[in-house]
Amino acid sequence: MRETGADRRQRVLAVVEARGEVRVTDLAAELEVSVITARRDVEDLARAGRLRRGHGVARSLVPVRQAPVPGERDTGVVALVVPERHAYLNEVVHGARAALEEAGTRIVLHPAPQVAGADRPIVERALAGDDVRGLLIAPRWRTVDAEAADDGWLAGVDVPVVLLERRPRRGSALHARDSVCTDHWFGMHLAVTHLVALGHRRLVLAARDDSPTARALRAAFAEICAARPEVEDATTVLSAPDAGADPAAAEGPSLAGVVRERGASGVVMHGDVDALMLVRQLAEAGIAVPRDCSVVAYDDVVAALGSPPLTAVAPAKAEVGRLAAGLLLERLGAEAGPARQIAVLPELKVRGSTRSFDRVERKY
Repeated sequence: MRETGADRRQRVLAVVEARGEVRVTDLAAELEVSVITARRDVEDLARAGRLRRGHGVARSLVPVRQAPVPGERDTGVVALVVPERHAYLNEVVHGARAALEEAGTRIVLHPAPQVAGADRPIVERALAGDDVRGLLIAPRWRTVDAEAADDGWLAGVDVPVVLLERRPRRGSALHARDSVCTDHWFGMHLAVTHLVALGHRRLVLAARDDSPTARALRAAFAEICAARPEVEDATTVLSAPDAGADPAAAEGPSLAGVVRERGASGVVMHGDVDALMLVRQLAEAGIAVPRDCSVVAYDDVVAALGSPPLTAVAPAKAEVGRLAAGLLLERLGAEAGPARQIAVLPELKVRGSTRSFDRVERKY
């Protein structure tokens, strides 16, 4: 999903507030945008009263604390490492930031580029600073092999670590670390149960296959559908040509083709933007939503803006960030006991893209 200007400006503001003052050229290099774009974002934020502009620099309106206030515990600096241009995690980041700032803890954002193995050198550089005392991280883990490769070194980091929106593999070294993640099995359960209750018996999941969330959703869909005797057929396809870790998998049939071939009347779509585009593709193929096919999106960032507004599973992303920050603060305060794995339940927002299945009215 392409990063919006608002999301990018939030990253600019986070970096500036974390450091107090940043050169615009440094902002552009760190966020991997042009200097013109970075300067425009700084100007927009200054006009909105969010920061101050200087000659070639951006200055925070929030003082950067260099030392603890007398009587307060010193929690130092928390490094936050997340994939760059990953819109799903923006709300998670904001939730974590709010909780840490409320506790008086400085947070430094480190966006990780879309390159295999990028997380490790970023974490090592971040932890080289004497004041970094904790790490919040959402590794990209595009493949299962990438997750396995990160297991040893990340579990061995010598500061408290909390994984964001990542569930460690059972028995892995990271299994003994704290993590906070959306319960994606439950989210898929909500979507499938909703469609089945409306009379849909032949379902399709259109999902990515290049992230831990996507893999969790695919596994949950297969398991839940197999356990529901009402479901006559369940098929999974890629949500976009570039949505898979294996390029060869992109050569499969279109979603509209699969819906027609399988006689599907209910579709779950991973990712709001992909969902909006796929609804349009269905319409172009003569399959109207929801008359011919009901659609449930998974994410709920922009699902409500669709035509029709999309029914969607809505993960509590800000709450994931807040809880992860709270776990880390407990570790920094030496208050935490055994490692904890927290699962946050998403909600289902019912809108206009789902309806009771009517075999007579369906046109294809």
